[in-house]
Amino acid sequence: MFAGKKTDNLGIDWKSFYRTVIALVIPMALQNLINVGVTAADVIMLGAVGETALSGASLAGQIQYIMTLFLFGLTSGATVLTAQYWGRGDREAIEKILGMAVKAAVFVTALFTAAALVIPGHLMMIFTSEPPVIAEGVRYLRIVAFTYIMIGVTQAYLYIMRSVERVVVATVVYLLSLLCNIVMNSIFIFGLLGCPAMGVRGAALGTLCARILEVLLVAGYAHLFNKDIKLRLKYIFHTDRVLFGDFMKYALPVVINEVMWGLGTAANTAILGHMGQAAVAANSVAQVARQLATVVSFGLSSAAAIYLGKTIGEKKMEHAREYAKRFIFLSLVMGVAGGLVILASAPLALGFLSLTATARGYLKMMFFVMSYFVVGQAFNTTMVVGIFRSGGDTRFGLILDVSTMWCCSILCGFLAAFVFKFSVPVVYIILMSDEIIKIPVTGVRYRTYKWLKNVTRDRPAPVS
Repeated sequence: MFAGKKTDNLGIDWKSFYRTVIALVIPMALQNLINVGVTAADVIMLGAVGETALSGASLAGQIQYIMTLFLFGLTSGATVLTAQYWGRGDREAIEKILGMAVKAAVFVTALFTAAALVIPGHLMMIFTSEPPVIAEGVRYLRIVAFTYIMIGVTQAYLYIMRSVERVVVATVVYLLSLLCNIVMNSIFIFGLLGCPAMGVRGAALGTLCARILEVLLVAGYAHLFNKDIKLRLKYIFHTDRVLFGDFMKYALPVVINEVMWGLGTAANTAILGHMGQAAVAANSVAQVARQLATVVSFGLSSAAAIYLGKTIGEKKMEHAREYAKRFIFLSLVMGVAGGLVILASAPLALGFLSLTATARGYLKMMFFVMSYFVVGQAFNTTMVVGIFRSGGDTRFGLILDVSTMWCCSILCGFLAAFVFKFSVPVVYIILMSDEIIKIPVTGVRYRTYKWLKNVTRDRPAPVS
């Protein structure tokens, strides 16, 4: 398959295909890894401080997690259009979509900022009923809330840049942000260089410093280096109605899809949160392990959306079919590799973190479950986020996640935890069953080829 032969009828240069895919996947996988590294830095450092601080910051982080799903939905919906318009060479349309995405991102993040500052305690009580954990989470939220709008602007800009194959800039920005976060976390959490030891507030302050750096770097790149796609104020304040209609048509289902999926993940966390602090601490570590093991898979799904979207925009439908098959194969390879990474990392996590005996037992079980969960997640994410969305098939993912998560795994997990009083391992296995249920459904959808559509519009040539 990797020999590089051309197909008999389409003349596809597979060596060129794999070179391009690798050039897209590696920077985006690094971006995903770096983003996970920000969370991992908090988990590792706060894990050394204590279980209560770790649990509080982890649960408070669920607020930002839900917010970033709104952002991911907005930007993913926007890239459905921008990738195809990139294939057509219509830069003006892309700039207008970028303006809409930034404006929407600021609106969403402002709402989350207000909620985190005004009612932090009520937000924490959604995820846990333990007062010490709530108190630590509130301390974290009151500082980290000031990063939300900055996250919205940078994510909207960088994700649109990714859709037009400008993937390296985000890698550089997030890498420098990670390094800043690690250094500032160390100083503020443990009280280095004469600073007082701030614990969970130090983790939040380190994150704030890193996000400020991200904004400065993005602003510098946009002003000094990016000559192709500009962020223009006129497109932020004045919306193209036709493009806005398309944006809402394809972005809104993705936003709802990502939010429902994110709320589902948060619901899983909330269910475990009410089963004890040990379950929360173990799950926070297991989730970081899952994120680390899927960085390449998620990068692959993003590469599929960009590559296939551009191909469809160029009106090469048969090429898109063949490319999609290769992305499916690669997703399975990356999923199995991710599962092996999780199994191999379990002893390291158990040896490093300061967890109670109960939490350690839970963590062993969770790592085993995650080892097969990530295989299904790699396949389904490449299908739904990569292949289906590249052709504008954004509603299917919404229907799929609502039915498999909310009507199956979460409902059954809730009943198992609070009605039948099953143990944490049994509840966890049920909660993590949705990705396995999705596999045959996404396979059937793929074979219908209903996802393969050109969603761009013929537009007047821009005036030079």
